This record gives sequence, structure tokens and C-alpha cells, in this order.
Amino acid sequence: MKRFALSLCFALTLALTLTASDWPQWRGPDRTGISKETGLLKTWPKDGPPVVWTVKGCGNGFSSIAVADGVIYGTGAKGGKNIAWAKKESDGSDIWTTPYANEGGDPNSTVVVSGGKVYAMTVGGTLACLDTKGKVVWSKSFKKDLEGKMMSGWGYSETPLIDGDKLICTPGGDKGAVVALNKDDGKELWKCDIKDAGGAGYASPIKAVVGGVPMYITLLGKTGGVVAVHADTGKLLWQYAKINNGTANIPTIVTRDDLVWCSTGYGDGGSALLKMKADSKTEVSVTEVVKYKSGELQNHHGGMILVGDYVYFGNAHNAGHPACVEFKTGEIKYKEPKAVAGGGGSAAVVYADGRLYYRYQNGVVALIEANPKEMVLAGSFKEKEASGRECWAHPVIANGKLYLRDQDKLVCYNVKSPDKN
Repeated sequence: MKRFALSLCFALTLALTLTASDWPQWRGPDRTGISKETGLLKTWPKDGPPVVWTVKGCGNGFSSIAVADGVIYGTGAKGGKNIAWAKKESDGSDIWTTPYANEGGDPNSTVVVSGGKVYAMTVGGTLACLDTKGKVVWSKSFKKDLEGKMMSGWGYSETPLIDGDKLICTPGGDKGAVVALNKDDGKELWKCDIKDAGGAGYASPIKAVVGGVPMYITLLGKTGGVVAVHADTGKLLWQYAKINNGTANIPTIVTRDDLVWCSTGYGDGGSALLKMKADSKTEVSVTEVVKYKSGELQNHHGGMILVGDYVYFGNAHNAGHPACVEFKTGEIKYKEPKAVAGGGGSAAVVYADGRLYYRYQNGVVALIEANPKEMVLAGSFKEKEASGRECWAHPVIANGKLYLRDQDKLVCYNVKSPDKN
């Protein structure tokens, strides 16, 4: 009951005026990559779902978008500055654009919308809080203010987590690898010192509760691995350092109940299933259930989705070969030897209404049944007028629409079944 109350409080904090089908942050309402919408297309026409509108002016970047209360929010790089922007959900028309950092670098971090605020971050580690009218409320430098350090050269890419009055972020320094800030003014609440953190990784933190112990879990840099930090105090609860590499640790952790599924590409990162146990109200231990080497199973980037009792993702380095693993045991149910529908490179994955949406790096988008017995392709299309850069921005599904961001361009598709419109 206590765990349910904590989860409900967290969900209400995120929701506020949001509709049930909004997508207010990285990987959706609860950071699982799952949309709760129904009545969506089960198959696609040859050329894909119909385009509703296409707009430009997003700025360059690989970040995805957030959709909240009729507004689409995003960030980009333009004119040597990082900008945050808002557009109407109905037609993509501009509402406002605000430069919030005098630095270049194409952003990787998705904005999060919560409590009338918008939080955006640059690859250089400038974290800014804006109101929903585009005014900067406060900003903080991970490097200058929090002694932060990135593991490698692509820059800060996480989306901070809003939980109650806290903003959880990962500056990555040995002093303050994981930090809690007051979400309203940016003041430090606590920090977790982790020796040999190896800098910040590219994953975003998530929240879990085990045996009444609330925690934040994320994937750190070169030597840090997966860490869990007490939500109230910032105390390091456990650390699993077998999932890491020296180049880029990217996938956001998947967790439910006392289990954790983690993965990373490059080197010998591989994948692992972990089991947590609360030893007291302030202590949690972790044990390894199963571990796979990189050549056996890994998610380079693009994310992993827990649907029912199974985890789905793109397998192999710099690839998106569809794979499925049983969450409770780590048993591989299937792993395809290649990508589907002409897809190439990594695949960013989200889920809605019985289907997985794989967006490949080369602009191929595939609709796949969430079926643990076998991989079943339900449709595909190739994005038109591509920028020529990697299609790394994760798909977003909100209010019957599929959104695909390609650098300066944002395309909205109608994926609602005709009889449900």
C-alpha cells in the first residue's frame, strides 16, 4: 500500500493538467517508453500512416520532444546558441522560442514538462528551468557549479527526473555523481559521492521502490556501472560495475518490483538481469541473476521496453536487430539475425496498443507486434526528405499521433484507427 501511494504521488506530480495520452518527458509519462493509448492502427499502408503536418524551425539536435496540455516542447541548436521552443500540438505552429544557453553543440537531452515548468539541458551541461511561456527561471552548470564530468565527447544527454520537489540529475563527478536539486530554484538538496564514477553516462535516472526503500537508479560512465541512490538522502545503496564501457553507456535502466534489466554497447558491456533485496529501511543489496556478453546480447542505444513479462529492444552493436527477453528469468525468447524492413543502424523503440515502433537510424520505421514467441512485422515506411544525419531522436506517441523529429524538422503522423477518430 505504501509503495502504491508513493507511485501514485509521483504520477500525480507529473500529470497535473496533462491528459492521459500526453507524453511530458523522456520515454513518456512514467519513463517506460509505453503509451497507454488504444484504438491505434494495427497495420500501416505501404507509405506509412498519413502525415498530419510537417514543420521546421526546431534547430539542430538529436533530442526528442515532450507533449503536454496541447503544446509540443523541444530544444535545439541555432545560431551558436541552444534554444528551447514550444509549438501548438494541433498544427505545429510556433508559440515561442527562447535562447537559454550561449553555447553551441546539438542537444541530445529531451525536455521534461512538470508543474508549469520546462527543463532543458545542453551537451555542455547547462541545465535550465523555464516557465511554460518561455521565460528562464534558473539555470545551473554541471561543470562549473557541480564539478561534473562526462565520460566521453558526445556531451550530457540525460533527461533529469522530476520527483516531488526534487530534480534528479547526473553531473558525473566523483563528488556529486548523482545530485538532487530543488526543482523550483535549482538549489542543491543532496549529492551522492561515488568514487571512480567514470563521469556521467548517457542514460536518464528512473525511480524504484523495493521493500519500502525509495531509490533512483541510473547508468554511469567508464567505471561506474549501474548505481542505486537513496531517494531521500542520496546515500549510495548498491553498485553493479559489470555493465559499462569506456565509450558510451546509453540505455536507460528497466525495472519493476525487485528486478533490474540493464544493458550497454561497446567493449564487453553486454546485458544483465539483477535482483534487489531490501536488507533494512536504509540498505538494499543486489545480486546478478544472469549476464550476457556484448556479442551475445546488448542494446547499443535506442532503449528497451518492458511490456508485460518481456523486454523488447534492438540488439547488437550499432544495430537494431529485434530481440525479446523474459524479464523474470533473463531467458532470450528470440533475437533476429538482422534488422527488419531495410532498417539500418540502431533502433529507438516505443510501445503503444500492442505494437512496438522501431525507428531506425537510417529513417526506416517499423511496426512490430509485441509478441514474445516470434518477431512479426506489421508495417513499415521510410521517412521522406531526410536531413542526411542519423535519425536518433526517439519516437513519441501522444493523443493518437506519432511524432518523428529529424534535426530542424518535426513530422506529425496520424496513427489513430479511422473508426476511432
